[in-house]
Amino acid sequence: MLPLEDLEGRRWWVLTDPYGGLATRGGQPERNLLLPGGREVLVAARYVRQRPTGPVQRVVVTLRGTEARRRNERSHAELIATVAHELRSPLTSVKGFTATLLAKWERFTDDQKRLMLETVDADANRVTRLIAELLDISRIDSGRLEVRRQPVDIAAAVRRHVRAHTTAGHRPDLFLIKVVEPLPDLWADPDKVDQVLGNLLENAVRHGEGTVTIEVTPTIVTVTPQPAGAPVESVGQPRTAVTVSDEGAGIPEESMGRVFTRFWRGSKRGGTGLGLYIVKGIVEAHGGSITVGRSSAGGAEFRFTLPVGAPAYLA
Repeated sequence: MLPLEDLEGRRWWVLTDPYGGLATRGGQPERNLLLPGGREVLVAARYVRQRPTGPVQRVVVTLRGTEARRRNERSHAELIATVAHELRSPLTSVKGFTATLLAKWERFTDDQKRLMLETVDADANRVTRLIAELLDISRIDSGRLEVRRQPVDIAAAVRRHVRAHTTAGHRPDLFLIKVVEPLPDLWADPDKVDQVLGNLLENAVRHGEGTVTIEVTPTIVTVTPQPAGAPVESVGQPRTAVTVSDEGAGIPEESMGRVFTRFWRGSKRGGTGLGLYIVKGIVEAHGGSITVGRSSAGGAEFRFTLPVGAPAYLA
Protein backbone atom coordinates (compact mmCIF):
# COMPACT_ATOMS: atom_id res chain seq x y z
CA MET A 1 0.00 0.00 0.00
CA LEU A 2 1.39 3.39 -1.02
CA PRO A 3 2.41 5.28 2.15
CA LEU A 4 0.75 8.68 2.05
CA GLU A 5 0.72 11.24 4.85
CA ASP A 6 -0.97 14.59 5.26
CA LEU A 7 1.04 17.73 5.99
CA GLU A 8 0.81 17.00 9.74
CA GLY A 9 2.33 13.52 9.41
CA ARG A 10 -0.90 11.49 9.76
CA ARG A 11 -1.44 8.38 7.62
CA TRP A 12 -3.97 9.13 4.89
CA TRP A 13 -5.27 5.56 4.71
CA VAL A 14 -6.02 5.58 8.43
CA LEU A 15 -7.74 8.96 8.27
CA THR A 16 -9.93 8.13 5.29
CA ASP A 17 -10.61 4.44 6.10
CA PRO A 18 -12.03 3.63 2.63
CA TYR A 19 -13.38 0.20 3.64
CA GLY A 20 -15.16 1.48 6.76
CA GLY A 21 -17.32 4.43 7.66
CA LEU A 22 -20.53 5.43 5.91
CA ALA A 23 -21.63 3.21 3.05
CA THR A 24 -22.81 6.26 1.09
CA ARG A 25 -19.33 7.72 0.61
CA GLY A 26 -18.22 7.87 -3.01
CA GLY A 27 -14.59 8.78 -2.47
CA GLN A 28 -12.20 11.42 -1.17
CA PRO A 29 -11.76 14.92 -2.61
CA GLU A 30 -8.37 15.99 -3.92
CA ARG A 31 -5.94 17.18 -1.26
CA ASN A 32 -2.22 17.75 -0.74
CA LEU A 33 -0.32 14.74 0.64
CA LEU A 34 3.30 13.74 1.08
CA LEU A 35 5.10 10.76 -0.46
CA PRO A 36 8.07 9.11 1.26
CA GLY A 37 10.94 11.55 0.90
CA GLY A 38 8.70 14.57 1.35
CA ARG A 39 7.52 15.11 -2.22
CA GLU A 40 4.12 16.82 -2.27
CA VAL A 41 1.40 15.40 -4.54
CA LEU A 42 -2.33 15.92 -5.11
CA VAL A 43 -4.31 12.80 -4.26
CA ALA A 44 -7.98 11.93 -4.81
CA ALA A 45 -9.81 8.63 -4.37
CA ARG A 46 -12.95 7.05 -5.81
CA TYR A 47 -14.70 4.12 -4.14
CA VAL A 48 -16.12 1.41 -6.42
CA ARG A 49 -19.14 -0.53 -5.09
CA GLN A 50 -21.31 -3.22 -6.69
CA ARG A 51 -24.42 -1.44 -5.40
CA PRO A 52 -24.92 2.07 -3.97
CA THR A 53 -24.68 1.13 -0.29
CA GLY A 54 -22.70 -2.08 -0.66
CA PRO A 55 -19.15 -2.73 0.52
CA VAL A 56 -16.22 -1.08 -1.25
CA GLN A 57 -14.80 -3.46 -3.88
CA ARG A 58 -11.97 -1.28 -5.17
CA VAL A 59 -10.34 2.04 -4.36
CA VAL A 60 -9.16 4.05 -7.38
CA VAL A 61 -6.47 6.51 -6.32
CA THR A 62 -5.21 9.26 -8.63
CA LEU A 63 -2.01 11.20 -8.01
CA ARG A 64 -0.65 14.22 -9.84
CA GLY A 65 2.16 16.64 -9.26
CA THR A 66 1.59 20.03 -7.66
CA GLU A 67 3.90 21.96 -9.98
CA ALA A 68 1.19 23.00 -12.46
CA ARG A 69 -1.14 24.12 -9.68
CA ARG A 70 1.63 26.07 -7.98
CA ARG A 71 2.53 27.78 -11.27
CA ASN A 72 -1.12 28.67 -11.73
CA GLU A 73 -1.37 30.00 -8.18
CA ARG A 74 1.78 32.09 -8.66
CA SER A 75 0.39 33.44 -11.92
CA HIS A 76 -2.89 34.40 -10.25
CA ALA A 77 -1.06 36.03 -7.34
CA GLU A 78 1.12 37.99 -9.75
CA LEU A 79 -1.94 39.07 -11.73
CA ILE A 80 -3.71 40.28 -8.59
CA ALA A 81 -0.61 42.17 -7.41
CA THR A 82 -0.15 43.81 -10.82
CA VAL A 83 -3.81 44.80 -11.08
CA ALA A 84 -3.79 46.24 -7.56
CA HIS A 85 -0.68 48.25 -8.38
CA GLU A 86 -2.04 49.51 -11.70
CA LEU A 87 -5.39 50.48 -10.17
CA ARG A 88 -3.97 52.25 -7.13
CA SER A 89 -2.38 55.17 -8.98
CA PRO A 90 -5.33 56.27 -11.18
CA LEU A 91 -7.90 55.68 -8.44
CA THR A 92 -5.83 57.71 -5.97
CA SER A 93 -5.66 60.50 -8.53
CA VAL A 94 -9.41 60.37 -9.22
CA LYS A 95 -10.20 60.38 -5.51
CA GLY A 96 -7.80 63.25 -4.80
CA PHE A 97 -9.00 65.54 -7.57
CA THR A 98 -12.71 64.90 -7.00
CA ALA A 99 -12.36 65.46 -3.24
CA THR A 100 -10.44 68.68 -3.85
CA LEU A 101 -13.00 69.96 -6.35
CA LEU A 102 -15.92 69.15 -4.06
CA ALA A 103 -14.30 70.85 -1.08
CA LYS A 104 -12.90 73.94 -2.83
CA TRP A 105 -14.88 74.35 -6.03
CA GLU A 106 -15.27 78.13 -5.72
CA ARG A 107 -11.54 78.73 -5.21
CA PHE A 108 -10.46 77.39 -8.61
CA THR A 109 -10.55 79.13 -11.96
CA ASP A 110 -12.31 77.54 -14.91
CA ASP A 111 -8.96 76.56 -16.44
CA GLN A 112 -7.87 74.84 -13.22
CA LYS A 113 -11.16 72.98 -13.00
CA ARG A 114 -10.85 71.86 -16.62
CA LEU A 115 -7.30 70.60 -16.06
CA MET A 116 -8.32 68.56 -13.02
CA LEU A 117 -11.39 67.13 -14.75
CA GLU A 118 -9.30 66.18 -17.80
CA THR A 119 -6.89 64.36 -15.48
CA VAL A 120 -9.80 62.51 -13.85
CA ASP A 121 -11.11 61.58 -17.31
CA ALA A 122 -7.70 60.27 -18.43
CA ASP A 123 -7.30 58.19 -15.26
CA ALA A 124 -10.82 56.79 -15.65
CA ASN A 125 -9.93 55.76 -19.21
CA ARG A 126 -6.79 54.05 -17.87
CA VAL A 127 -8.88 52.02 -15.42
CA THR A 128 -11.34 51.14 -18.19
CA ARG A 129 -8.49 49.89 -20.41
CA LEU A 130 -7.11 47.75 -17.61
CA ILE A 131 -10.52 46.17 -16.97
CA ALA A 132 -10.89 45.49 -20.71
CA GLU A 133 -7.46 43.80 -20.73
CA LEU A 134 -8.43 41.60 -17.79
CA LEU A 135 -11.65 40.56 -19.54
CA ASP A 136 -9.68 39.74 -22.70
CA ILE A 137 -7.24 37.60 -20.69
CA SER A 138 -10.12 35.74 -19.06
CA ARG A 139 -11.67 34.98 -22.45
CA ILE A 140 -8.34 33.97 -24.00
CA ASP A 141 -7.40 31.65 -21.13
CA SER A 142 -10.83 29.99 -21.16
CA GLY A 143 -10.98 29.69 -24.97
CA ARG A 144 -14.07 31.95 -25.09
CA LEU A 145 -12.64 34.85 -27.09
CA GLU A 146 -15.34 35.58 -29.66
CA VAL A 147 -14.25 36.44 -33.21
CA ARG A 148 -16.92 38.13 -35.33
CA ARG A 149 -15.61 37.86 -38.86
CA GLN A 150 -16.43 40.32 -41.59
CA PRO A 151 -14.51 41.79 -44.53
CA VAL A 152 -11.57 43.89 -43.33
CA ASP A 153 -9.47 46.29 -45.39
CA ILE A 154 -6.31 45.90 -43.36
CA ALA A 155 -4.30 48.39 -45.44
CA ALA A 156 -6.92 51.06 -44.71
CA ALA A 157 -6.85 50.08 -41.02
CA VAL A 158 -3.06 50.60 -40.94
CA ARG A 159 -3.39 54.03 -42.56
CA ARG A 160 -6.12 54.98 -40.08
CA HIS A 161 -3.90 54.09 -37.11
CA VAL A 162 -0.96 56.03 -38.54
CA ARG A 163 -3.24 59.02 -39.14
CA ALA A 164 -4.37 58.86 -35.49
CA HIS A 165 -0.73 58.99 -34.35
CA THR A 166 0.09 61.97 -36.57
CA THR A 167 -3.07 63.77 -35.44
CA ALA A 168 -1.90 63.22 -31.86
CA GLY A 169 1.31 65.11 -32.63
CA HIS A 170 3.80 62.60 -34.06
CA ARG A 171 5.73 63.59 -37.19
CA PRO A 172 4.26 62.16 -40.41
CA ASP A 173 7.73 61.08 -41.55
CA LEU A 174 8.01 58.88 -38.45
CA PHE A 175 5.93 56.26 -40.27
CA LEU A 176 6.53 54.37 -43.50
CA ILE A 177 3.70 52.26 -44.93
CA LYS A 178 4.40 49.59 -47.55
CA VAL A 179 1.48 47.69 -49.09
CA VAL A 180 1.94 44.99 -51.72
CA GLU A 181 -1.16 44.89 -53.92
CA PRO A 182 -3.37 43.09 -54.64
CA LEU A 183 -4.22 41.79 -51.19
CA PRO A 184 -6.52 38.77 -50.85
CA ASP A 185 -9.92 39.15 -49.18
CA LEU A 186 -9.48 39.11 -45.41
CA TRP A 187 -12.31 38.12 -43.09
CA ALA A 188 -11.56 39.01 -39.49
CA ASP A 189 -12.95 40.79 -36.46
CA PRO A 190 -12.29 44.49 -37.27
CA ASP A 191 -12.30 45.60 -33.64
CA LYS A 192 -9.75 42.96 -32.67
CA VAL A 193 -7.57 43.69 -35.70
CA ASP A 194 -7.61 47.34 -34.60
CA GLN A 195 -6.58 46.22 -31.11
CA VAL A 196 -3.61 44.27 -32.50
CA LEU A 197 -2.47 47.08 -34.80
CA GLY A 198 -2.92 49.68 -32.08
CA ASN A 199 -0.80 47.75 -29.60
CA LEU A 200 2.03 47.00 -32.03
CA LEU A 201 2.20 50.57 -33.33
CA GLU A 202 2.05 52.07 -29.86
CA ASN A 203 4.89 49.80 -28.71
CA ALA A 204 7.00 50.72 -31.74
CA VAL A 205 6.49 54.45 -31.14
CA ARG A 206 6.97 54.27 -27.37
CA HIS A 207 9.85 51.81 -27.11
CA GLY A 208 11.53 52.00 -30.52
CA GLU A 209 13.51 54.66 -32.34
CA GLY A 210 13.76 56.00 -35.87
CA THR A 211 11.23 55.19 -38.58
CA VAL A 212 8.37 52.83 -37.81
CA THR A 213 7.75 50.68 -40.88
CA ILE A 214 4.46 48.86 -41.44
CA GLU A 215 4.39 46.34 -44.28
CA VAL A 216 1.22 44.59 -45.49
CA THR A 217 1.80 41.74 -47.92
CA PRO A 218 0.10 38.60 -49.22
CA THR A 219 1.97 35.45 -48.24
CA ILE A 220 1.80 31.67 -48.29
CA VAL A 221 2.39 29.84 -45.02
CA THR A 222 4.46 26.70 -45.46
CA VAL A 223 5.35 25.99 -41.82
CA THR A 224 3.58 22.90 -40.45
CA PRO A 225 3.82 21.54 -36.89
CA GLN A 226 3.70 24.00 -34.02
CA PRO A 227 4.44 23.36 -30.32
CA ALA A 228 1.65 21.79 -28.27
CA GLY A 229 -1.16 24.22 -27.61
CA ALA A 230 -0.48 26.43 -30.65
CA PRO A 231 -2.56 26.22 -33.83
CA VAL A 232 -1.26 23.97 -36.63
CA GLU A 233 -0.67 25.94 -39.82
CA SER A 234 -1.67 24.29 -43.10
CA VAL A 235 1.02 23.93 -45.76
CA GLY A 236 0.41 26.34 -48.62
CA GLN A 237 -2.29 28.33 -46.81
CA PRO A 238 -2.70 31.86 -48.24
CA ARG A 239 -2.53 34.61 -45.66
CA THR A 240 -2.12 38.32 -45.18
CA ALA A 241 1.05 39.27 -43.33
CA VAL A 242 1.57 42.49 -41.38
CA THR A 243 5.05 43.47 -40.17
CA VAL A 244 5.70 46.34 -37.75
CA SER A 245 9.37 47.24 -37.22
CA ASP A 246 11.46 50.09 -35.88
CA GLU A 247 15.10 51.18 -35.84
CA GLY A 248 15.74 51.12 -32.09
CA ALA A 249 17.89 48.84 -29.98
CA GLY A 250 15.49 45.93 -30.45
CA ILE A 251 14.64 43.17 -28.01
CA PRO A 252 17.52 41.18 -26.48
CA GLU A 253 17.78 37.65 -27.85
CA GLU A 254 17.39 36.13 -24.39
CA SER A 255 14.08 37.97 -23.89
CA MET A 256 12.37 37.05 -27.16
CA GLY A 257 10.97 33.82 -25.77
CA ARG A 258 9.12 35.75 -23.06
CA VAL A 259 7.73 38.62 -25.14
CA PHE A 260 4.24 37.11 -25.48
CA THR A 261 3.94 35.99 -21.86
CA ARG A 262 1.98 37.82 -19.19
CA PHE A 263 3.64 40.82 -17.53
CA TRP A 264 6.65 40.93 -19.85
CA ARG A 265 7.97 44.45 -20.20
CA GLY A 266 10.88 45.79 -22.16
CA SER A 267 13.75 47.84 -20.80
CA LYS A 268 11.53 50.94 -20.75
CA ARG A 269 9.00 50.41 -17.99
CA GLY A 270 5.38 51.33 -18.49
CA GLY A 271 2.08 49.62 -19.19
CA THR A 272 0.74 46.47 -17.60
CA GLY A 273 2.79 43.97 -19.57
CA LEU A 274 -0.44 42.33 -20.77
CA GLY A 275 -0.77 43.86 -24.24
CA LEU A 276 1.38 41.44 -26.26
CA TYR A 277 -0.11 38.44 -24.43
CA ILE A 278 -3.54 39.64 -25.57
CA VAL A 279 -2.27 40.35 -29.10
CA LYS A 280 -1.02 36.77 -29.42
CA GLY A 281 -4.34 35.43 -28.10
CA ILE A 282 -6.32 37.50 -30.62
CA VAL A 283 -4.16 36.47 -33.57
CA GLU A 284 -4.33 32.79 -32.65
CA ALA A 285 -8.11 33.01 -32.13
CA HIS A 286 -8.26 34.00 -35.82
CA GLY A 287 -6.19 30.93 -36.71
CA GLY A 288 -3.11 33.04 -37.35
CA SER A 289 0.35 33.29 -35.84
CA ILE A 290 2.68 36.02 -34.60
CA THR A 291 6.46 36.14 -34.24
CA VAL A 292 9.04 38.57 -32.94
CA GLY A 293 12.54 39.12 -34.25
CA ARG A 294 15.07 41.74 -35.22
CA SER A 295 14.52 44.04 -38.19
CA SER A 296 17.14 44.72 -40.85
CA ALA A 297 17.64 48.14 -39.22
CA GLY A 298 18.37 46.48 -35.86
CA GLY A 299 15.12 47.27 -34.06
CA ALA A 300 12.25 45.05 -32.99
CA GLU A 301 10.14 43.39 -35.68
CA PHE A 302 6.69 41.92 -35.03
CA ARG A 303 5.05 39.94 -37.82
CA PHE A 304 1.59 38.41 -37.70
CA THR A 305 -0.30 36.49 -40.36
CA LEU A 306 -4.05 35.96 -40.69
CA PRO A 307 -5.82 33.38 -42.88
CA VAL A 308 -7.68 34.89 -45.83
CA GLY A 309 -10.88 33.98 -47.63
CA ALA A 310 -14.48 33.81 -46.48
CA PRO A 311 -15.37 31.68 -43.43
CA ALA A 312 -16.49 28.11 -44.07
CA TYR A 313 -20.13 28.91 -43.31
CA LEU A 314 -20.15 31.43 -46.20
CA ALA A 315 -18.20 29.30 -48.66
